[in-house]
Amino acid sequence: TEGYVIREPSVSYGDDHLIDLSKIDFEKLAEKFKSGRKRTINERLKGAVAQKLIAMVRLNRARMDYLEQFQAMIDAYNAGSLNAEEFFEQLLAFAQSLNAEERRGVGERLNEEELALFDILTKPQIEMSDTDREKVKSTARELLVTLKAEKLVLDWRKRQQARAEVRVTIEKLLDQGLPRVYTPELFEQKTTAVFQHVFDAYYGAGQSVYAAA
Repeated sequence: TEGYVIREPSVSYGDDHLIDLSKIDFEKLAEKFKSGRKRTINERLKGAVAQKLIAMVRLNRARMDYLEQFQAMIDAYNAGSLNAEEFFEQLLAFAQSLNAEERRGVGERLNEEELALFDILTKPQIEMSDTDREKVKSTARELLVTLKAEKLVLDWRKRQQARAEVRVTIEKLLDQGLPRVYTPELFEQKTTAVFQHVFDAYYGAGQSVYAAA
């Protein structure tokens, strides 16, 4: 996330409310904007969106496109291409899209950890049947359970043998579970991407970015 100007704290937009994107009253905030200090409200809402977005990207790197979209919005505002009202409307719409993204896992019947793996395995979009999508979900679930139970031991990232065992386990379970739409080239790409995700997100002995979330 380096290079993105989004390190601002979540602060209040009224006497009694904090800008919590999951609980925000969009109509009330819009009314506050009309009668209040527009620039101040924009900065506060931008800070709340930034805080939420950083946390969401940390859990799922497939959300980087949201980060890029947010930065483009900020750049346009800073350059004068958007006035205060236009920026506010775009921020509100973007905040609502983040709320929808945060709920996406519920619709897929996946938790945050499973959704991150599922996104790695299916994005950019791969044409597949609903049955194949369910196979990918099952594979993601099984892989996580197996890795956490057997392979992600204390300091596994520091030991070559432990890293190799994690890589082999990923290859084996993906080979067994992924549908035939995955070509050998695509399979190799996804295996590497999954291993990198596991290396970055799981520290071993139950510690991970998800445990801290």
